[in-house]
Amino acid sequence: MTAAPPVSPPVPLSRNRDYRLLWGSQALSEFGFHAAVIAFPLLVLALTGSAAASGLVMGTIAAAQMVVGLPAGVLVDRYDRKAIMLGCEAAQAVSAISLVVAVWAGAASVWHMVAVAAVFGASAALFEPAENASLPTLVADDHLPTAVAMNTARASMGQLAGTATGGFLFAVGRFVPFLVDAVTHTLSFVALLFVRLPRRERPPGGVGPLGREALAGLRWVWRERRIRVTVACAVVLNLFFSAFYLVVIVLAESRGVPSGEVGVMAAMLGVGGVAGALVAPVLYRRLGSYGAIVAVFWALAVFAPVTVLVDSGYLIGVLFALMALFPPTANTAIMTDQLLRTPDELRGRLTSTLVLACGAAGAAGPALGGSLAQIVPGDRAILLCAMGMAAAAVLATASPTLRTLSRRHEEGQPTKAH
Repeated sequence: MTAAPPVSPPVPLSRNRDYRLLWGSQALSEFGFHAAVIAFPLLVLALTGSAAASGLVMGTIAAAQMVVGLPAGVLVDRYDRKAIMLGCEAAQAVSAISLVVAVWAGAASVWHMVAVAAVFGASAALFEPAENASLPTLVADDHLPTAVAMNTARASMGQLAGTATGGFLFAVGRFVPFLVDAVTHTLSFVALLFVRLPRRERPPGGVGPLGREALAGLRWVWRERRIRVTVACAVVLNLFFSAFYLVVIVLAESRGVPSGEVGVMAAMLGVGGVAGALVAPVLYRRLGSYGAIVAVFWALAVFAPVTVLVDSGYLIGVLFALMALFPPTANTAIMTDQLLRTPDELRGRLTSTLVLACGAAGAAGPALGGSLAQIVPGDRAILLCAMGMAAAAVLATASPTLRTLSRRHEEGQPTKAH
């Protein structure tokens, strides 16, 4: 008998050409996107002086993401994912260029900006599930946690750098942030052309109506207990933390914390998120999926009530940074487990469901926090949020489903959707 040929070790991410191209292209794209997003309200206010119009434009981005969310997952599972990503980059580049020309010519209008914002939001809703669903085909299973963590770090760095730079670019010229956005999306489009994604087979049984396929994805997510529980964890985290964040801002303002310190508080949250994303692969290997998810609940539950005792915005910023260290590791654990447990033909709908659920929780959280701040004093509102986080931490720690999570997909091939 002849010996079986040795199995080649997987290519590390540092030498994975296709992953590096995808990661680098999106680092550029996200920088330009956030530079343009922060410039939108500045441009609207400069042209109209209307805060309501500014809110309309900014709200359009979030609304487009919500509306396109579930259909996006179906389209990602139905059609070529690389083509979808290329289309998103091209659409954003063209729409940004149209706004540059309009601003340069003095012909920009609120409705033009609303249309561009809608393209931005819809493209973001399509691109994220397409990229996430493609990751398991670009990297080995052993490298998937690191790839997910590096994508999280990239998103955090793009948001920080783009938001910080967008205001300065706007000061140079009203059209400049949108010109930068157009250039970055164009470069991203070119880089994506060279990413090699395996050709996907047509979905078994052909394709059906969008609504029916979206419901099939939702039913599958609900039927898979482990995925259902981890989605619930992500939703609860987003709900309580976004409520807590708003209450802290309200309490800081009521205590006379200078606006500059409030800005530092928000920036430190981003810094902690970037640092957390960079160390997420190490923490994930040490803690495992269960430990990573439980750790973030307890970190929030422990640090949140401490903010009641602190009057300095800088110290609250330090607490924010500490709280932000753990969510990227939990995100790595959740996304890795879900992607490995989900069949390829459902990965787009999985991501779109998670994004939609977390987006809804992120929108409901500030409403909850604002209501609490109206009903009770700020320090009590913080303690109520902390109590909610503590209760969620206890439930997560005791959850038998979370205890069964592992870093590897141990149960064979994922089940097919029906």
